Amino acid sequence: MLKNFWYALEFADKVGRTPRQVRCLGQDFVLYRTESGEPICLSDLCVHRGGALSMGTVSGDCITCPYHGWQYDSNGVCVRIPANAPERAIPRKARVDAYPAVERYGMVWAFLGDLPEEQRPPIPEIPQWADPSFRAVQYEMVVDANYERTFENVVDASHTPFVHGTAFGNPDKPEIPDFRVRQTDWSAEADIPLSPPPPKGLWGLLFRGKELPDFVTVTNAWYLPNIVKLHVRLPIGDLMLYDFNIPLSQDRTLIKILGFRNFFTGGWADGNTRKRIEKILLQDRPVVESQRPELLPFDLSDELHVRSDALQVAYRRRRAQLIKDGWWVGGDDVVTGDSPRRRATVLASPARHDNPELAAAWVHKARQGGDPR
Repeated sequence: MLKNFWYALEFADKVGRTPRQVRCLGQDFVLYRTESGEPICLSDLCVHRGGALSMGTVSGDCITCPYHGWQYDSNGVCVRIPANAPERAIPRKARVDAYPAVERYGMVWAFLGDLPEEQRPPIPEIPQWADPSFRAVQYEMVVDANYERTFENVVDASHTPFVHGTAFGNPDKPEIPDFRVRQTDWSAEADIPLSPPPPKGLWGLLFRGKELPDFVTVTNAWYLPNIVKLHVRLPIGDLMLYDFNIPLSQDRTLIKILGFRNFFTGGWADGNTRKRIEKILLQDRPVVESQRPELLPFDLSDELHVRSDALQVAYRRRRAQLIKDGWWVGGDDVVTGDSPRRRATVLASPARHDNPELAAAWVHKARQGGDPR
């Protein structure tokens, strides 16, 4: 799992004044909005006795722990301890990790890492969100597989005729012509000609009397750390899916999808669009969940690659460099508790980078290694 990136954690319309727990990279976070509507992301763990802040309440711009009433501001700093006498100062260590958060493209994003602002990778652009010619729908599903397996599955064009059959591919014409990968430091995409299946159902109505093209250009793309774009150019218009593969843990992924179409743009067609998205995911899910090894190998040569795997290879090579640069979750990011023995992810926030003397102030002492017993 990669840190030091912006992660889309939740659909924006699900985040309000009531605290909402979300999970990513094996860590629990709490999301809420300030009085002015700005999204806030904090570690969902009160520093006092480990209560879940997501079970608490929001007052003004602060969130209150449901256990002992400790109150934290939007920067994660404790501003009130009800049990303390008024003259007693609040300890400097009384704070929780706060992660930069923004709302963009209908999602609430949080920067999960401790890099200063000028060093952070960009949030990928989703231009269809502001394009009035497109209609958007949301969909989500949990898959019991590592997020890199679900991530790579979407950019893998060669599986479509076999996993999706005539729903999305053409089993009679599975060949993938050569294509060129366009790559930046944070993304890669390719235009891939695929033989289309005969259209069915509602969408097939517009094909009546029309001759199907031999190939349809599908643009597959990935954006670090976990987003995949699928752009299908249909004779009736454009269908674009943005998949956010949220790693709940090493072996469980929450897939959130923003689907855009510039045909059948009335709300009456939303249900049909979600049904088609669901069908694709239900076809993918058992295959991805059965993949072995469960985790993506670190060594490129540990799995066999062919020309049609170029987008996946590009990702694995970039991933290898980021691991080398220290952007992989592990080591100091994993805390081992005492009895019963338990491991958890605790990602350093920018506050730790800005305040070195507090770098480990609110982290379990077992971080320094081994069983504290």
